[in-house]
Amino acid sequence: MFSSFNFQEMISAFIVLFAVIDIIGSIPIIINLKERGQSVNALKATLISFALMLGFFYAGDMMLKLFHVDIESFAVAGAIVIFLMALEMLLDVEIFKNQGPIKSATLVPLVFPLLAGAGSFTTLLSLRAEYASINILIALTLNMIWVYFVVSMTDKVERFLGRGGIYLIRKFFGIILIAIAVKLFMSNITLMIDALQKQ
Repeated sequence: MFSSFNFQEMISAFIVLFAVIDIIGSIPIIINLKERGQSVNALKATLISFALMLGFFYAGDMMLKLFHVDIESFAVAGAIVIFLMALEMLLDVEIFKNQGPIKSATLVPLVFPLLAGAGSFTTLLSLRAEYASINILIALTLNMIWVYFVVSMTDKVERFLGRGGIYLIRKFFGIILIAIAVKLFMSNITLMIDALQKQ
């Protein structure tokens, strides 16, 4: 398994997941939840998110086969979702609205959809079409350690970066995400066209 390890792939996967999970951009939301008296358990949120993403990473293929969807098609769909998420970050618009009935802050909105949401799930499977599993898993683990650190130190991180710093980081990773979405879309749409031509 470790023979497939590639440092460049791992860093690339880390940056993609870092931008999609966007825990820095979620700091104002977490602070707002705490100000409203809703408790946020950093360890619980991190572990549940990690378990959900790992589960989807390994079982996602089976789910796709169940619906007769190939990984390339899912990667193209994932690229579109990532593109829309990037537009949210760049244009300060809300495309994905959380209208779920659960009111517990640790589970909703922190675990789902902020950490382990549609964007994270589609990104994980989209990355599988591009990178070796070991590189994605290491990148995901490092991101979860970062998530735990940020959620448990929310107030200090916000004071260090300032609202302006958080805003700039969101904009920067919005641009990175658009570039990644375009790359994912083009590489997988090419594979789909090649497969159709061979039929």
